[in-house]
Amino acid sequence: MLVMTAKVDKKKIAIILAAIVVVVAGLIMLLGGDEDAAPTAAATAVASNDDRVKFLNSFGWEVTTSPVESSQVRIPEETSEVFDRYNALQKSQGYDLSAYAGQTVMRYVYQVENYPGATEPVYATLLISRNQVIGGDVTDTAAKGAIRGFKMPSQQTTTQPT
Repeated sequence: MLVMTAKVDKKKIAIILAAIVVVVAGLIMLLGGDEDAAPTAAATAVASNDDRVKFLNSFGWEVTTSPVESSQVRIPEETSEVFDRYNALQKSQGYDLSAYAGQTVMRYVYQVENYPGATEPVYATLLISRNQVIGGDVTDTAAKGAIRGFKMPSQQTTTQPT
C-alpha cells in the first residue's frame, strides 16, 4: 500500500474558494434570473402609489392622488400594427414593451388635472412590472386628442391621433 501526504495551505484554499464563489455569483447575476422580465434601461422603481404619483409629477403632471383604474394587462406575444405604433411611442421614451411580450403587467390610470388646453378628461397610464415603470402614456380623450409620452407639452400639440 502506497500512502502520499501533501502539505496544504489553508489560506490558499480559502482564497481559491472565495474567488470561485465570487465568479459564480457574478455569472448568476449576469446570466441568471428571469430573462423575460429584464427591466429596460429607462425603468424606474415605483413600489407604492405615492411613488407612481411622484413619477408622474416629475414630468410636471398634476394627477389624482389615487388611480381612477388599476388592472392587469397582458403584453401581446405577437406584434401588430397597433402594438408597433404604441411601442414606437414607448421606445421614444426609452422603454421597449417587446421585452415583456406575453407577460401580465399592472396598468395604473390617473386623471391629469393640468393638461394644457384640455377640454375633455386626460389620463396618464403607467405600465408596471415588478415595481418598475416599463412604459405608459398620457392620453387626451378629446375628439382631436392625442396619445403622447410622459413629457409635458410646452403648448397644446398633437403627436398621435387616438
